[in-house]
Amino acid sequence: MHIIFTCGGTAGHINPAIALAKMFRERQKDCEILFVGARGGMEERLVPREGFRLKTLTISNFQRKINWKNIKHNLIAAKNVVTSARTARAYIREFQPDVIVGMGGYASYPAMKQGIKLGIPTLVHEANAVPGLTTKMVADRVDKIMVAFEESRKYYQKEDRVVTVGMPVRAEFVHGDKEAMKQKLGYAGKTLVVSSWGSLGARDMNRQMVEFLRLEAAEKPFCHVHATGAGAWSWMPQAVADAGVDLKANPQIALREYIYNMQELMVAADLVISRAGASSLSEIAASGTPSIIVPSPNVTDNHQEKNARVLEQRGGAVVIRESESSGRVLYEAAKSILSDQKRAAEMGRAARAAAVLDSAERIYDLILRTVEEKA
Repeated sequence: MHIIFTCGGTAGHINPAIALAKMFRERQKDCEILFVGARGGMEERLVPREGFRLKTLTISNFQRKINWKNIKHNLIAAKNVVTSARTARAYIREFQPDVIVGMGGYASYPAMKQGIKLGIPTLVHEANAVPGLTTKMVADRVDKIMVAFEESRKYYQKEDRVVTVGMPVRAEFVHGDKEAMKQKLGYAGKTLVVSSWGSLGARDMNRQMVEFLRLEAAEKPFCHVHATGAGAWSWMPQAVADAGVDLKANPQIALREYIYNMQELMVAADLVISRAGASSLSEIAASGTPSIIVPSPNVTDNHQEKNARVLEQRGGAVVIRESESSGRVLYEAAKSILSDQKRAAEMGRAARAAAVLDSAERIYDLILRTVEEKA
């Protein structure tokens, strides 16, 4: 079988696709897998790292606010739509896929659209509680729409094509052993907090984290690994130093641009502080880790808060709006959870209960059925 996984932009789109690709590679030794993503995107780092082939497209998103700068940007984006469509079609003709699976992001649209035109079985996965723009653009023409939340079915006209599958995560999140992982990573007998505002980072939230780290360095209540994201890596280490935190004198605090072994760190963690991207929430739930979630307010249809409230309502997370957040608020919330072992344990169990642990299995089976149905 030849499979194209198309996705891009952020790790939240890429990592679930990698989890699925690994499952196919393990179960079908002779299958061929090609990733199609965006030139300059995180997929250029993450996909080859896992041993998969990657072809890229020149992709630009469209700006909705009307001004001269955005008009110029949108003209370039429109040109890229045409160019990327031709390039995607060439990739498809060369690779001859049996199926195309779109996992989100603007980069997934050209390959899915061309696959549909060529009559290739095509599936799209929508990770968020409400459909994003890319999903809306192909929903009426793909063979299957895979959604993470059962509540999402109502947003689609052709409900007979909608299948609830959850969000695929790597097997390590599901089957990892906390104490063994703490031992492996050097945190045996220690309390560990892991935080990240996404693969690209978030300036305002990283500024709040500077204050968090200053308070933490003064009391040293736990170990902490924070991923700044690409956007903050250039300035945040210096901002932390300017706040009076000597990282060399505080080895319990580790700053990284990106956490490549998140599946290990999250399993070892006693608390995760995160945005509410669907992929991140699924990893948190699958690993059974208590969390503090600050949804991004700068997303379409406020979908991150809708995602987060699902986990909060089930008891697995504390949700704090960005407008109500600060470094001190986050720090005190973290201390409150970690100082109450019973509460933390209950949150972890609730998070785990909210996870769709066989999501990758469901998608794997659905892909095979879809290919068979169209054969």
